[in-house]
Amino acid sequence: MADLALKSPENATGRFYVDENCIDCDLCHETAPGVFARNEDEGRSYVARQPQTPEEEELCREALESCPVDAIGDDG
Repeated sequence: MADLALKSPENATGRFYVDENCIDCDLCHETAPGVFARNEDEGRSYVARQPQTPEEEELCREALESCPVDAIGDDG
């Protein structure tokens, strides 16, 4: 699980977030497109907007469970 203390500042306010351990592997973008975005300068992803439907929430949960470095968190 991601570390809330290392939460990236770009994350949209809400329960899902990405921390600074992200390696920008693209998995979250493929799993939940539109929810996650890339910070090219920092070389990591972040939550661009919180999920808006139950389906998007399930995709975010899937990305969280699949993240190879456990950089996605759920603070809800």
